[in-house]
Amino acid sequence: MYKRQAVLLYGGLRVIEHDMKVGVLVTFLLYLQRFFDPLQDLSQFYSTFQSAAAALEKISGVLDEAPQVAEPDDPVSLPGFADSAHIGRAVTFEGVRFGYRDEVVLPGLDLAIPAGQTAAVVGATGAGKTTIARLLPRFYDVDAGRVVLDGVDIRELSLQALSDLVGVVSQETYLFHDTIAANLRYGKQDATPAEIEAAARSANIAAFIDALPQRYETIVGERGHKLSGGERQRLAIARVLLKNPRILILDEATSALDSENEALIQAALVQLLRGRTSLVIAHRLSTILGADVIFVIENGRVVERGPHAALLARGGTYARLYHTQFERKREQAASPELVPIDG
Repeated sequence: MYKRQAVLLYGGLRVIEHDMKVGVLVTFLLYLQRFFDPLQDLSQFYSTFQSAAAALEKISGVLDEAPQVAEPDDPVSLPGFADSAHIGRAVTFEGVRFGYRDEVVLPGLDLAIPAGQTAAVVGATGAGKTTIARLLPRFYDVDAGRVVLDGVDIRELSLQALSDLVGVVSQETYLFHDTIAANLRYGKQDATPAEIEAAARSANIAAFIDALPQRYETIVGERGHKLSGGERQRLAIARVLLKNPRILILDEATSALDSENEALIQAALVQLLRGRTSLVIAHRLSTILGADVIFVIENGRVVERGPHAALLARGGTYARLYHTQFERKREQAASPELVPIDG
């Protein structure tokens, strides 16, 4: 840098004194740049190489890490897997023990969901509800016991077969920086435009998409930031509808939505739950009143089970949760200043 300034200063004086033409000075400066820039790049090569080598070592460590959830050596197939009429699958947790590092979350869970039924899991924060939802699609493997589908341990199924069986709609919906159609096709790669539009109609999102200038070719932005929470959630439901899984997991799918969006999504869920074995996790008890069976979880164990009316009549933990929530709603309705503003 200083060499160029010195040359420019000396050359400028020579031009002023008419001892050199401006073109000669410019040419010399260009040649000087073309000579020194490679030398400067070469001097920085070693530090760049060192940084790249350190990054490569970290990447290699990640690639060499053995997966905690491994493919079975000899995967099996579920009975009747190809039978499209056999939609639901029976789900059973048998003496499941699981924990994160040193913290045991599920000390010995026993839970059974008959094929084609909707089961809701409720309980206080930290009781282990989301952990149950993560174990079923094998995001983690159990420490002891087993999770069974139609009598087959899920660890005996290939990861692809299990992924095809299970669909998940969570509170945090991930959308890629791509078109609406491309995001929906993550549920079914070979889906036709007609299938995509049918799934959107079932999820109560088709009218919104049709009103967009580019309709299904609209870019949703990173993580879907161009859409509202309710629109992202309905797209996630449409994506799962397109996948058509035998088993459905809804993990707090409506907890962060306003009343209007919740009503739209609840209507879409009626289509999604029909005929499937479903595991619904919810803090809002109003969303699971129609479940076939409700499991109340405390400290990783089932303390109550049964339909809504039976649990309410029993007057136990579920009844207390129910009355607490609905009394709070009545208080908010009676006191307008306590009602949160949606949106």
